[in-house]
Amino acid sequence: MSGAVHGRERVAVLTAAESTALDQKAREDDGVPERALMENAGRAVAMVIDRLFPTGRVVAMVGSGNNGGDALVALRSLQTWGRDVAYLVTGSRDPDSRLLTGFPVPRLDPADAGADLAGAAVVVDGILGTGATGEPREPGASWIKRMNASGRPIIALDIPSGVDPTTGAVPGVAVDAVATIQFGWPKTGAFFQPGRTRCGRIVAVEIGFPPLSPDEAAAAVITPDWARARLPAREPDAHKNSVGRVLVVAGRRDVSGAAAIAGHSAMRAGAGYVRIASVEANRTILQGLVPEALFVDRSDRSALEEAVAESDAVLIGPALGTDDAAVAVLDRVLACVDGRGCVLDADAVTILAGRETGFRGLGSRALLTPHPGEMSRVTGMPTPQVRADPMARAREVAEDTGTTVLLKGAPSVVAAPGEPVLIAALGSSDLATAGMGDQLGAAAATFLAAGSEPAVAGGLALFYGSRAAELAGRGRSLTPHDVADAFHLAYADPGPARSSLDLPFVLFDQPARW
Repeated sequence: MSGAVHGRERVAVLTAAESTALDQKAREDDGVPERALMENAGRAVAMVIDRLFPTGRVVAMVGSGNNGGDALVALRSLQTWGRDVAYLVTGSRDPDSRLLTGFPVPRLDPADAGADLAGAAVVVDGILGTGATGEPREPGASWIKRMNASGRPIIALDIPSGVDPTTGAVPGVAVDAVATIQFGWPKTGAFFQPGRTRCGRIVAVEIGFPPLSPDEAAAAVITPDWARARLPAREPDAHKNSVGRVLVVAGRRDVSGAAAIAGHSAMRAGAGYVRIASVEANRTILQGLVPEALFVDRSDRSALEEAVAESDAVLIGPALGTDDAAVAVLDRVLACVDGRGCVLDADAVTILAGRETGFRGLGSRALLTPHPGEMSRVTGMPTPQVRADPMARAREVAEDTGTTVLLKGAPSVVAAPGEPVLIAALGSSDLATAGMGDQLGAAAATFLAAGSEPAVAGGLALFYGSRAAELAGRGRSLTPHDVADAFHLAYADPGPARSSLDLPFVLFDQPARW
């Protein structure tokens, strides 16, 4: 299966509370009957299942809530198409039998559940929905264990039972699904670990909800169509100084790798002109590794200031150091950035995090790119607390400082003041290699230099970098240079314009691989 994501240009991602509010608004304010939403959801589930598992028996585990009702509608639809179906009631009360509209869908005896599950081609998880919180209680917890133990592929509805729909936390037992069919829009908990692994393939389907207003969704996912629409265009008469000039301020004595990776990445991402400001001792090796870039001695104050003045965006921080000399360089650059795009990474983040003024006053064109450990220094929170809710941490820092924050992780997120958080859909553990942050920061600076706003620049760097990593085909042997050298492939092929399921109501489709 291709790792490419399919998704419309704007695909909102909802928390559990937002999902509940949207459902209520659709019913009470917009006149969409609950039964209509359930019918649409169930039929969409049936069609997706029929694409993924076109033969064999379908057994649904039906809970007491709406997800159980959606599962019954799906079974009824599949039965009308000639499929062998059956269901087991797992909740404290029976589902509304009217959902079957008189069709004789067999109800199974719980005493025979082991054999019935083992004989299914696919099992549908309709036990718990997005309204469930905390560790699953009995008898649901036991049914989840039995489903997982059956060895049969499981399709989850909206969110795998046991996964927190907002954070992705798994406080107890949870379903291990091969695919999760989400209704209306994806849920935030489907993107964050450990819930992401439990979801498998994520397929979001349109079921008749009214359109969302900008303030009704906390987040949006970065899709191929989103990236296509925002990639800066080049004029026919473009030249090196018009498409984006990038200054990379990186590297300390005998540590030149980060500067070389960043300079090379900026060139491959499409910068027209790249300067690398580093210590004089690194000149020879950097000129050899990145001959296209102009070297600047960072200790030469006038040369450094001139380099900033002649650049459209600056990346500062990779392997910069945190000693007095590095602090002086950072202060000198920030003093003359003067509204230019500025990406602050690595040591630059660490230096500023240690100051009382922090990141305030950097301006709206600043983009911070911390990893969770650096974000811990910024917020004063333990790293596990940062990882537990990266969206909230990134949004808090963005609102507090007036900057844009790209918090790296699995997935990475981008938060700008007053805007929905952007969630990266692509990416994999192949990117878990030293130097990838340097590559990412340089790509973001390149898009900033080309005129993108910081949140868009961060989103484009995440998307095209991850797509390039996928197309490079190196797997766990991937290096930052491999990513940079495959940017041209990503620009030419950002991903499919349509889901491989070939169903028009599919809004978003992300493979299981992470």
